[in-house]
Amino acid sequence: MRTSKEYREKILSMRPNVYMNGKLVGRDHPDFEPGIRTLALTYDLVDDPEYADLLTATSHLSGEKINRFTHMHQSTDDLLKKQEMTRKLCLVCGRCIQRCMGIDAMNGLSLVTKDIDNAKGTNYHERFLKYLRFFQDNDLVGNAAQSDVKGDRNLRPHQQADPDLYLHIVERREDGIVVRGAKAHNSIAAYADELIVIPTRALTKEEGDWAVAFAIQADAPGIKLISLPHNHRKRKHLKAPIEDYGTMHALTVFDNVFVPWDRVFMNGETEFAGQLASQFATYHRHSYTGCKPALSDIFLGATALMAEYNGIGKASHVRDKLAELITVGELVYGAGIAASVKGFKSASGTFAPDVVFTNVGRYHAGVNIYHEFETLADIAGGLAATLPYEEDFYSPDTKDDLEKYIMRKSDVCAENQHRAYRLVENLIASSTGAATGISGIHGGGSPVMEKIAIMSKYDIQARKNVVKYLAGIKD
Repeated sequence: MRTSKEYREKILSMRPNVYMNGKLVGRDHPDFEPGIRTLALTYDLVDDPEYADLLTATSHLSGEKINRFTHMHQSTDDLLKKQEMTRKLCLVCGRCIQRCMGIDAMNGLSLVTKDIDNAKGTNYHERFLKYLRFFQDNDLVGNAAQSDVKGDRNLRPHQQADPDLYLHIVERREDGIVVRGAKAHNSIAAYADELIVIPTRALTKEEGDWAVAFAIQADAPGIKLISLPHNHRKRKHLKAPIEDYGTMHALTVFDNVFVPWDRVFMNGETEFAGQLASQFATYHRHSYTGCKPALSDIFLGATALMAEYNGIGKASHVRDKLAELITVGELVYGAGIAASVKGFKSASGTFAPDVVFTNVGRYHAGVNIYHEFETLADIAGGLAATLPYEEDFYSPDTKDDLEKYIMRKSDVCAENQHRAYRLVENLIASSTGAATGISGIHGGGSPVMEKIAIMSKYDIQARKNVVKYLAGIKD
């Protein structure tokens, strides 16, 4: 396993291909640091007794100790540990730990490449296992590049006026393929080692060029990462851990990018494109049953603290709202546990979570995210949006006024009142907070996609049969 220092050195040595605010920038740009620091936690905590058992696993390929973020799940226990690890790490950085996306895509590939080989006689799974060994041996960070930009949503990929609106193969050569297109919403792409590219949807027989999956270095020739950071505003006086961590998202452009055959894991097998897309989604939504309960923990704690500071911590309506927050977070977490226990071992040996329980958990996380925002805003009050600048609390002209009037309970000092409101501002009244809400709905798939997944797997006929039996109906 590598260290965070080695991870940093690798990222900083990569070819500059990140564009921000109209400029080509190096990965030493200060806006990268909060995201890199977040990923560094996944390396720094492997020797911490509180996290070591969760953050490490035994490779089924080498038998060696590896970072769990490079592991192919082999059992229910692996899924349970991944879920608990995700929740605990998100509480350290106060947001998404970010490294789950790449390994969720890798687990999906592990399962589907074997199914393609069994059906078509290809050797994708052998290629994948060689790449996985490289991925594990070097303890790499992967970014999952799945969402195509899609163009006209009323048209299929092969019907688009511009075929590049879904990433596709433009040339098949003796030594590999050439691809063109773009992938959107790529969290951490700017500071990942590798891009793991998979289809975004089910495809028809006319769409073989769009049925492609591969791995590529994030700074490979022809790749542009047009990126947007989501970092908290830096503080000058009231330093706090939440400002140390951040993330970035990228529109990843593939401009005639060459991919060698040993990194190609799907090449025209349209009938498996939808399976790979949904299998990644299942793994990633299961990861959400770890990270979203962590966000619920933070919103619960912030709501309870603001209620305490406002002197209404014991009010019945406040306790009722806190109970609602608890039920959402633990329902999502419980669904993830059920998905782990009810999971199955695939033909490849990779263990997969139950689709229905996974999507039930992710659905409730998504549809309740703004209710959590609303609850915190309700209890915290308007200062979450109108709190004066930090410098005003230290200016000799306004310091005394703010210490006198930005007060609630007399036994809580003015600084702690300020700190608490500044955190609430970070959570729900900042650009980063706004992005958190949107990703809370759409990350890993919008609620409608969870409903589609649930309806595709849930046995409604069996329930109808029960009712027919109870009603005495005989067909």
